[in-house]
Order: sequence, then structure tokens, then C-alpha cells
Amino acid sequence: MSAPAWHPAHVASATPLTAHSRALLLDVDGWPGNLPGQHLDVRLTAEDGYQAERSYSIASFGTGSRVELAVDEIVDGEVSPYLVRDVQPGDFLEVKGPLGEYFVWRAEDPSPVQLIAGGSGVVPLLAMARARRASQSAAPFRLLYSTRSPDDAMYAEEIGGFRDDVSVDWIYTRATPPGWARPAGRLDVTELAQRCWPPERHPLVYVCGPTAFVESVADALVHLGHAPERVRTERFGGGAS
Repeated sequence: MSAPAWHPAHVASATPLTAHSRALLLDVDGWPGNLPGQHLDVRLTAEDGYQAERSYSIASFGTGSRVELAVDEIVDGEVSPYLVRDVQPGDFLEVKGPLGEYFVWRAEDPSPVQLIAGGSGVVPLLAMARARRASQSAAPFRLLYSTRSPDDAMYAEEIGGFRDDVSVDWIYTRATPPGWARPAGRLDVTELAQRCWPPERHPLVYVCGPTAFVESVADALVHLGHAPERVRTERFGGGAS
């Protein structure tokens, strides 16, 4: 199999998701399609020839030339501030992908699926939930989304509209909606046991978010009895942009 190539990408739309994140719809010439959970690289080239590359998860899935990215701004980053604040419809980027074959969901697998997101780590998991809703799969899905506050939740309206096909639990770590029963705070092992599929259901678990979040959650899941090979992780460092 040949390595993924760089493709020109035309920005079709740029839609705010939160005060610090944006969804970008790209029309990508030669895009081969992607599985839910894959990512791509974005390359920007300055007028003086300087280039910067960063990886971003893909919120869309399937065939066709339209690709959806969701970017959360890292204030001191080289790429994300431009994608969130400056890029406009009609602009061009370069993208390479799709990348990654491990952190993907395939509709032919009937296993229960547990999605656990921290912050912008919800993006590839959203692609999986979208694929589940669009498929004929009967695999039961759960999404546990940990975010700082309601205002920081990416795709909040769409996720809030999930019903029986994707069960959703919210964890707010810094501020909660009015009247929210659970006080703000980090997700802990007791809540993972209460809010996730139990190990005896042999779920496939996908965890995505900042490195510290992913490592903490993955260790807790194994402590609860989940088989390590059934816990798939995707992480990004605090310095990523």
C-alpha cells in the first residue's frame, strides 16, 4: 500500500463550535475516503517558505471528497490559531491522509462500544457515533464526554440530540449547567464503573483526549477489569496545536 499523499484542500465553510473551536468543511481533491476515527495532517506554508504541520482528527467518515475537521485553539500554537481565527471559505490548505488504522470503528463488529472523550478528543468519537447512526449496525454505543463547562463542549447540540442509538453522559470539570446534580470535578474510577459498559460485556473502549486524561482513564479501566487489548487510546499533548 502506498503512503498517503498531500492533497490540495479547498475550505468550503468555517463554523464556530465554541468560543475557541471551529468546524472546517474541506473539499479535498483526490481524497480516498476515511474510516471513523482516522486523522489527517494539515500543512501550512508561509510566504517565505516556512512550513508547519499538525495532525487533526476527522469528524466525518466514508467516501467522497468532503472532509470535516474540528479544531480547538491552542493559544501559543503555530497552526490552530490560524485555523480557528483566520482561515476563510475559499482559502486553500494542504492535507495528507487518511492516517491511522488502529483507532477506528468498523460497522461489522457487533461488540458494545464505549466512547470516552476529554475535551476536543470527542472529534474522532463523534465520527464513530455518526457512523453508527448511519449504519445498520446493532452494536450498542455509549459516549462519556468530559469537558470543562457546557460552553466548552464541541458539537454540543448534535450530541445532545443523540437518542437510543447512542447513550450520552456528560462530565463537567469546572462549571456545570444550572441545577446540574453532579458537582464540577474530574472523572474518577467510581464514575467509570457506574457510567460505562462493565467488563463482562467485553466492550470495545475508545478513549481520546489530552495525554494525562487518556492515561488516567485507561489505567482505571484496566483496574476495573477491562482487557487492555480492548481499550484503544488516542492522545494529544498539551503543546499540540
